[in-house]
Formats: sequence, C-alpha cells, structure tokens
Amino acid sequence: MAEFQASSSCRVRIALNLKGLKYEYRSVNLLKGEQFSPEFSKLSPLNYVPTLVDGDMAVAESFAILMYLEDKYPQHPFLPSDLHKRVINYQAASLVSSSIQPLQNLVEQKYIAEKVGSDEKLSWVKHHMEKGFTALKKLLKHHAARYATGDQVFLADLFIAPQIHDAITRFDVDMIYSMRLKEAYNELAAFQDAMPEKQPDYLQS
Repeated sequence: MAEFQASSSCRVRIALNLKGLKYEYRSVNLLKGEQFSPEFSKLSPLNYVPTLVDGDMAVAESFAILMYLEDKYPQHPFLPSDLHKRVINYQAASLVSSSIQPLQNLVEQKYIAEKVGSDEKLSWVKHHMEKGFTALKKLLKHHAARYATGDQVFLADLFIAPQIHDAITRFDVDMIYSMRLKEAYNELAAFQDAMPEKQPDYLQS
C-alpha cells in the first residue's frame, strides 16, 4: 500500500522493479486521510506509507521493507559485499530516511504552517533538504562513480533517486551538483517506472 508522491513509497517501487518482482499497487490517499483507516492502521503503527504485504507477512516502513526484500529475494543485491562500501550505503540511506525525507512530510509541513505560518513551509523544507544533500555530497565524495557508491546500483541509490526527484519537482531546490546522478537514474527503467508520474493514482498538481 502506497501513495504516488511519497518518496518512501518510490524507493520501495524501485526495489521491487530491480528485483523483478511483480506486485499489486494499492493506493492510499494521504490528503483524504486514508492512512488512518482501521484497515491500514492494523498494518502501519504510525499510519505511514508504504506497507508491503507478502503472503501472511506485513512490513511497514520503507527501510524495513527493503531489508526484508533483500533477505528474501537475493537477486540483484542492494548491499555490496565490501564492508566499507556497505557501511557507506547504510549511512547514505539513513541520512535520507532520517534527516531529509521526514522533514518534508505532510504532517511536518502542516505543523510548521500552524505554528509559524504557511509561507514558511517551503523555506523549512528547502533548508533541511539542502543541508541533507550537502551532507550526502561530503559522504559520497570519494565513493561515487556512475551511481552513488560505485558503478552498480546499491541501497543508497534507492533512497537518493526519489529525493532528487522531489527536490526538483516539488520544492524547487537547486540540484545542479546531483544532475549527473539524476541522468544515470533516468536511463534505468526500474527507476523511471517507479516515479510518481508513472503511478495509477498520480494527480497532476
């Protein structure tokens, strides 16, 4: 269960595509509050998307979903065998999922609008997004090649690609230093087919 615009949902769609797994996409409309339905609340303790249901297994939170997919479906591994490179992937994924993406969520934007003013929402998101990408640039400086941590797609790419897309299309953040990565991701069907505008619940804003 997911929502077209959520970058956390996008990273799971990329993972499913890369591993060649067929899946049924069920939309959860966040603006209508469908994430608070009794059915979804049983699957996601925080009422956040995405949630993966695989047989009798239900997994909430994108990081947990990706690790579950990595453990159960070994094809196209997301983690490199080299320990140092693996740790860099963990750090990059954690940086995006804990220090960038949560600060652009609808809940946080609503809170900022109520406490500070609606005019401050965009500047709040842009500030934290730019801070996070600056940290990513430092982290990956000596590891990036064609992709974030080398010439193969790994875990970090699954987190970074949707965040670059959001930064450009939703929040007008200058991503000039990330365009090389964006162009590399644009060449991969697994990434492009996972983007928000390709989803059945996509709404043109």
